[in-house]
Amino acid sequence: MKYIISGTNRPGSRTLVLSRYVQKLYKEAGEDVGLIDLSEVGLELLGAATEYGDKVPPVMQGWIDKINAADGLIVVCPEYNGSMPGALKYFIDHWKYPDSYEYRPIALIGLGGRFGALRPVEHLQGVFGYRNAFIYPERVFITDVFRVLDADGNLTDARLATLLRSQTVGFQAFTRALAGAGIDANSRLKKAQIK
Repeated sequence: MKYIISGTNRPGSRTLVLSRYVQKLYKEAGEDVGLIDLSEVGLELLGAATEYGDKVPPVMQGWIDKINAADGLIVVCPEYNGSMPGALKYFIDHWKYPDSYEYRPIALIGLGGRFGALRPVEHLQGVFGYRNAFIYPERVFITDVFRVLDADGNLTDARLATLLRSQTVGFQAFTRALAGAGIDANSRLKKAQIK
């Protein structure tokens, strides 16, 4: 199963609204995908001395297990002060290397004002590239999000809706191709367990 990560824990965020919209696009394309809402992950329960990576805090273990088993991840990221929200980076920093990252297919969607979260998406590309994930090249940037996405989840810009549908279908093909060739994260983990 693929998972959409709604990249902020801010209450009432447009990020979660857009994440649900993207989830519907996958459903229309014949695939059920899960949704990871950072407001439900329990980040507020973690202290400053939290262990990272190999020692996952119990409150996060179930969420990390979903990441580690995902056929692909769709990260929907808003722009906070020229980068990704701290909550998203904090969540990512608790993932286990190499299981969570290595050869994991990743699609990226940014949303924001004038630049549609170009900077945070580029920062995420750096993080996932560093950890050897397969980054799907068709990124989508939702500019002027407060004008084009209403609180009910309606996207009023036909061009952006077309871009998101294209990314959905393309990412499905991308993950199938990687799995078919046996080079995605889940295939590699299965091979490692057999040895």
